[in-house]
Amino acid sequence: MANSVSPTSNKEVRIHDSLDELATDLVDYIAGLSEMSVKERGFFAIALSGGSLISMIGKLCEAPYNKTVDWAKWHIFWADERAVAKNHSDSNYKLAKDGLLSKVPVIPSHMYSINDNVSAEKAAKEYEFILRQLVKTRTVSVSECSDCPKFDLILLGMGHDGHVASLFPLHAALNEKEEWVTFIYDSPKPPPERITFTLPVINSASNVALVVTGSAKAEAVRLAIEESSSNCTLPAQMVRPTNGKLVWFLDRSAASKLDASQSA
Repeated sequence: MANSVSPTSNKEVRIHDSLDELATDLVDYIAGLSEMSVKERGFFAIALSGGSLISMIGKLCEAPYNKTVDWAKWHIFWADERAVAKNHSDSNYKLAKDGLLSKVPVIPSHMYSINDNVSAEKAAKEYEFILRQLVKTRTVSVSECSDCPKFDLILLGMGHDGHVASLFPLHAALNEKEEWVTFIYDSPKPPPERITFTLPVINSASNVALVVTGSAKAEAVRLAIEESSSNCTLPAQMVRPTNGKLVWFLDRSAASKLDASQSA
């Protein structure tokens, strides 16, 4: 594994020779953060996304993690969700439940799925209300810099266009500063209606992991990691935790266009 750390931005790039190596490193990282958060706060507040990310963390169902992780202390959220039924194949909740959460002893009431019986707009408002209640009880920490929730970990994938969660390039949702959770009805990828965390929430996290594989995303990875903030056009480029740490988990193909110093 190649490793590159930027002390000024608190950004780390981890490049792996195989998907199996990447997955092992990722679940070790998640398990370590879980242990640390439970010791410090009594909870581990994690937000998941969809896509191939869930299959990458499937090793958490296996030994030793299925026994060593304190699953009862996990509080699980979704950084974005599609406005579909929970049993729909497009549902991020279904993906996570089938691939991980049904196989480990998490407490059902600690899984905060998005309401699939109302409009995307109402679901976003309801989800933000739930978050605000959990911030009040400090189940989810609060940012030192704003009133935003401070998740222990937000796990994100990235599309070939550089989108993260359901924040797409040049979309108005990228400019949302007040709401914690917003909705979109015109996603360039189906399904069109979605609910998503906003950038202020993502950037208030203690830790953000961006997990990207495949050569189709190599150019977006290069732009997001190497381009200066003045040329910021991709949502992934806008992921910069204010007082937290950003770790990129890449395979060699996704990292193939990075500067040699990053991918050595």
